[in-house]
Amino acid sequence: MEHVIENLLQDFERGKMSRRQLIQSLALAAAAAAPGATLLAQGAKAPSMIPAAKDAAPWKTVWLDHISYAVSDYRRSAAFYRDLMGWEIKNDEGSRQATLKIGDIGEIIIRNNRQGGDAAAATSGASTPAANAATNTTAGGGQRGNAQPRPPLTGVINHVSWGVSPWDTEKVKAELERRGLNPRPDMVGQNFKSFHVFDPDGWDLQISNQTRENHNSSAD
Repeated sequence: MEHVIENLLQDFERGKMSRRQLIQSLALAAAAAAPGATLLAQGAKAPSMIPAAKDAAPWKTVWLDHISYAVSDYRRSAAFYRDLMGWEIKNDEGSRQATLKIGDIGEIIIRNNRQGGDAAAATSGASTPAANAATNTTAGGGQRGNAQPRPPLTGVINHVSWGVSPWDTEKVKAELERRGLNPRPDMVGQNFKSFHVFDPDGWDLQISNQTRENHNSSAD
């Protein structure tokens, strides 16, 4: 519990969450620490507050095709993920982007930011010419026909959790510390072990002990 509160306060001090988000997170942490919360830790399921399905898709997601990261220096980030996560460089365009294979899961495209105004537009929620220009550009660099200006960004993916193998909690922690990454533990129950670190652009990267086999066995 102390680690959770410490991490929340650090995120607040670094400007990663608002005062309201800090209060809400502390309230949730306190509720989770209450005696009744032990049932959840033991596997009991709380009632879902998600609205019932209205129009289920006729398919299921079966593959991660690729993720696209916009970074400040694609060479630096590609080397970081290659060395830390064991991702294989499949293609290096040479000046702007590279494609890496994520084991047998899928791929990731790591590319330099196209527009200098994108970050400011995302932060302020304003619609700027730079942001609109980025909206009209396809992943391959072409132009979309009659594209509409992108609405203000109000949601972000704040982290991705990657499962790695082999896993030994102390050895993983020691390796992350050896790389100067200051790992932050995030452990849930007896079976979920993980650490958060920051990549070269300040992205919250979570590294866990989760594997395909873990998920398949838990579904049985």
